Amino acid sequence: MTDLNKSLGLFGLIAMGAAGVLGTSWIYTNGEFFAAYGAGGEIFGLIIGAVLAACVASAYAELASRYPRAGGEIVYAFVAFGRPTAFVAGWLLIGAYVSSLAFYVAAAGGLLARVFPAIDSGALYTLAGETVHAPVLIIGAVLAIAVYAINRRGLKVGGGVQVLLFAAMLLIGLGLTVVGFAHGERANFWPAYAADGRPIADTLRFVLPAMTFLTGFSLVGMLAEDARLSPRRIGIAVVITVLLAGTFYVVVLTASAWIIPWQRTAELEQGTIDAYRIAGFPVLAWGAYVIALLGLLTSFIALFVASSRVMLALARAGIFPPVFARVDPHRGTPDTALLFTLNLVLALGWLGEAALTWFLDTGGIYIGLAWLLAVASLYRIRARQPDAEAPYRVRWLMLPVIGALAATAIILATLLPGTGMSLLWPHEYLILLGWLVLGVVIYGLAPPAMSRDQALTALLGTGQTNAASPPTGKESAQ
Repeated sequence: MTDLNKSLGLFGLIAMGAAGVLGTSWIYTNGEFFAAYGAGGEIFGLIIGAVLAACVASAYAELASRYPRAGGEIVYAFVAFGRPTAFVAGWLLIGAYVSSLAFYVAAAGGLLARVFPAIDSGALYTLAGETVHAPVLIIGAVLAIAVYAINRRGLKVGGGVQVLLFAAMLLIGLGLTVVGFAHGERANFWPAYAADGRPIADTLRFVLPAMTFLTGFSLVGMLAEDARLSPRRIGIAVVITVLLAGTFYVVVLTASAWIIPWQRTAELEQGTIDAYRIAGFPVLAWGAYVIALLGLLTSFIALFVASSRVMLALARAGIFPPVFARVDPHRGTPDTALLFTLNLVLALGWLGEAALTWFLDTGGIYIGLAWLLAVASLYRIRARQPDAEAPYRVRWLMLPVIGALAATAIILATLLPGTGMSLLWPHEYLILLGWLVLGVVIYGLAPPAMSRDQALTALLGTGQTNAASPPTGKESAQ
């Protein structure tokens, strides 16, 4: 079986992971969050969220160092629990990643329409209360095809593009930070809560959306097989990704609350973008807009690659059609999985941004469940191999539990009615049910199960099955 081409260095791997964390909307929706929670609620909530995400990331760091193969959570779940749980992990991730990608197809044109209003012309149809325009779909389709073409050539090309885009984001973010703190003042930020606000409650209420801001770090483990790094450095890259992305969020948003009174930013339509324009720095306002564009591009690249690796891992384990396990021997890329990802993204992208928001909301549940499975996998593997050495080892096993409990809180807050984060009835509940039913059908139609040893060899590589603990009698029968 052909392995993937190891073309990502340390910074490339971190750029892929951090790009999956740093999205596009946060840079211009902070005004809305400032209004709802106060600057302190969003910023201090983000700090707490980053700490909790780092707790979960510590589990991913150890697992990625133990099993540096494509598939991340699928590999961990298969080693720990077997075939059915591995499929659940993969199906959750496909739902989350493809939904986000399809949303970006619609969002790319919408973001450009802020500068070029003519893009919002050529109405095609209305879906979920929003008109879908031909130029928006064309822009999104061109973006998707371009990202597919880049990744089909291999991550040496895609990773190089990602590093350049991510470096540009960091550089612009540095400019926003320096100018924000140098020309702003503490009085613009403090008091950080509204006069009638509740500091503790407002901060804790933002921790839940903050956790969804910080979910992309698992991409490091997903792309571990593409990295030319030692297993220990892959584990370290997971932790660095969370800390870097969390720091970037907090510092840039704090600077935007420093440069003008945050209460004024709370009234602005485009958050940070408008704040710097009003403060007299139009170039940096454009820089903030560019960060939004770059965040969309880098997230698109990272999630596109990750989706194909999920399908590759499922096929290697015999839970998906074998054709998805095909890796081009010259480029070292999973061609079938990449092409199928492109088709899924283009098909869903035609639904328009409003309808796809339903998929994004349900995607938060998929990610939260994937976190739970990863933490549970670490505990199961540790219990079955208590003396086994890991290149990167979590010292305090309670840390991942804290993060997993926070992920559980996210899921409950979205499933229970009346929490302020509840899913939209009935559309989003129907999407969850439909994805569950479709998963059951696909699992039932999956190829006949390989033996556990055959699947482990395919997932972990020849000679690596000893890295997995021996199966119980029940698992041997799976």
